[in-house]
Amino acid sequence: MSFLNLNGKKIVVFGLANRKSVACAIGQVLTGEGAEVIHVVRSEARRAGALKLFPNSRVFVCDVADEANIVRVRDEIATQVGGPIHGIVHSIAFANYSAGPQPFHATTKQDFLQAMDISCFSLIAIANLFRDLMSPNGAVVTLSISTTRMAAENYGYMGPVKAALESSLCFLAKSFSEFSRVRFNAVCPGLLKTSASAGIPGYVDSYLYAEELTLRKEALHTREIADIAAFLLSERAAAITAQCIVADAGMGVNYFDQGIIAKVLR
Repeated sequence: MSFLNLNGKKIVVFGLANRKSVACAIGQVLTGEGAEVIHVVRSEARRAGALKLFPNSRVFVCDVADEANIVRVRDEIATQVGGPIHGIVHSIAFANYSAGPQPFHATTKQDFLQAMDISCFSLIAIANLFRDLMSPNGAVVTLSISTTRMAAENYGYMGPVKAALESSLCFLAKSFSEFSRVRFNAVCPGLLKTSASAGIPGYVDSYLYAEELTLRKEALHTREIADIAAFLLSERAAAITAQCIVADAGMGVNYFDQGIIAKVLR
């Protein structure tokens, strides 16, 4: 038996887009640990790509912007896979950056509410609708960011949206505790090189700067984040719930890096 003891456990992973997705890395780690990974993707086009990446996994389609789709995919999984589901990965986020960086005060109501619906409320809806399929000792893991208190202009209103996501973990953990021991946690990485991040204006510059701020002077690897998610899904993390696990390679404590200060003052 492996340390994580995930062999044969059924894990539903929401959010696979392509091979660079965090959801893909998590799926690979879970598969390597012997888990039965069930992928849920946004569209039929992504389903075709997911099947190429995970030919031995079942792949379902669900656009979480419509809650009826979550009901449907739950029923499909219940019928075709069955329960109990031992874990759920929520690796879903969306923001409309088509207009480029905007001052935060210029955020439109439509963009903010759409991002909140897809990036935050979808976790609440998935947890609620899948609760009867979940193992009483199951785990739910979502993906946030290393800090929601750093106002990055190019990330914009997604900072407050991620803050709402992290707060929701506490309330979900508390409400689920009335009838189960399902745990809710978040992995909160620093900047990663993913296809989703490529859509953020000015992200490459932020990514390179973040790499310089890490204590090891090396950017985060998606696999490192996937490893943490797998641990949180396992019984080895049974005592951890309602927590946000920051994984930034020390970036958050290195504001006064001597090398960067020298470059700025040069």
